[in-house]
Amino acid sequence: MNAHDEWETAMTGVDPSRLDDQQLMKELETIHRTRHDTLLYASNDALRAHNGRMAELEGEYLRRNPRRLVASGRTREGARERGRGESATPRV
Repeated sequence: MNAHDEWETAMTGVDPSRLDDQQLMKELETIHRTRHDTLLYASNDALRAHNGRMAELEGEYLRRNPRRLVASGRTREGARERGRGESATPRV
C-alpha cells in the first residue's frame, strides 16, 4: 500500500467489497445514524464525502442482496394501501 492508497482509505474507508456481511451492516448502521447531523452541521466537503461513502456502502449492499425483502407498503401500490391502515413494515 502506498501513501496515496493510505490517504484514500483514510478519506473514504475500506472498499465496501472487501467488507464481510457483518462489517458492511455495521458500516451502514453507522453512516445512517450519523446522516442527520452530517446534513445539518457538517461542512460541504464532509457532506460530499458522507454522500459518496453512503452510496458506496448502499450499492454494495444492493449488489449482494438483489432479492432483498421489499415491504409491500414501501411500493407505490403499497403506499396507497397504507392510507387504508396497512403497515409499511414487512411481515416475515
